[in-house]
Amino acid sequence: MSGAPARSAIPQSGKMKKDESFLGKLGGTLRKKKSKEVSNLQEEGIKAINAPMLASGTDIHPEDTLMEENAERNMLDPTSRENPKFKDLQRVLIDWINNELEEDRIIVKNLEEDCYDGQVLQKLFEKLSGQKLNVAEVTQSEVGQKQKLHTVLEAVNQLLRPHGWSIEWSVDSIHSKNLVAIVYLLVALVMHYQAPIRLPEHVSVQMVVVKKREGILQTSHVTKELTSTTEMMMGRFERDAFDTLLDHAPDKLNVVKKSLITFVNKHLNKLNLEVTELESQFADGVYLVLLMGLLEDYFVPLYNFYLTPESFEQKVHNVAFAFELMQDGGLKKPKARPEDVVNLNLKSTLRVLYNLFTNYKTSE
Repeated sequence: MSGAPARSAIPQSGKMKKDESFLGKLGGTLRKKKSKEVSNLQEEGIKAINAPMLASGTDIHPEDTLMEENAERNMLDPTSRENPKFKDLQRVLIDWINNELEEDRIIVKNLEEDCYDGQVLQKLFEKLSGQKLNVAEVTQSEVGQKQKLHTVLEAVNQLLRPHGWSIEWSVDSIHSKNLVAIVYLLVALVMHYQAPIRLPEHVSVQMVVVKKREGILQTSHVTKELTSTTEMMMGRFERDAFDTLLDHAPDKLNVVKKSLITFVNKHLNKLNLEVTELESQFADGVYLVLLMGLLEDYFVPLYNFYLTPESFEQKVHNVAFAFELMQDGGLKKPKARPEDVVNLNLKSTLRVLYNLFTNYKTSE
């Protein structure tokens, strides 16, 4: 056995060092992995602790957990986002913007995605004010977009602030696609420039306010009123004769209704049609369309509207089509909304008919 070669101690030592090095790296990797798991677990723990205080369905963004002490963030409650009246308000504003910017071939489909960079707001303000802003036409960078927004909002604020408007928007809120801030701004422009549209009444949303106190996120709800009653909002508009009549001579309302019934029947009788109830018989838009054809002396093709509308959408289509015919006849776009007429809103229906009466009362 003595002839067997002895193993060198050096390679053994080298192997041990190699193994130790390998195990050391493995241990380091495991420690890093363990540390990451602990970190993730701590983050999940913080979220779990804060979760009971958060509104159900409210998404808390990653940056919320990194908020500085006493910092505050506002976000739209998910239930308000699905509010039909809030959606209706957005649709009215989108239609208004697209109508104003039709010549620029700008089509807005979503207020958050299409207004945040300042391009649409710039074009809209320039169209409404007749003032050309000194901004770059196209800006892709965040810095450029915020610079454009700053210029646009500065001009808007200088215009609105002297009239007592509360500024509920900022460069950061608009650029971060804060829908409520964008809607606030657009509603203010609609009312200031007396846009010929009817905003839905009593639209309010719930905002979730997230605050950081002693390292813990706390939430509360705040109600934001976006629109009030038509009468209050119309206080900023130039009032027309019909507003004056309703405000100062409500006792004459029945007299006005009888005059309007006489006026519409004078023409509808030519088609063997007769109206006895203004608010209900014009609600589906059919009589409005036929009346416009009679007043302007042309036949309206039946394929342009629904002669026997069944759904709400078909009735709205008819009334909206009648409004287009009115504009084609040289009348201003009615202040009433098609939806208001369909919903049997007497004031809206009377306003539309009164407008026709004042323009066609001498027509045979």
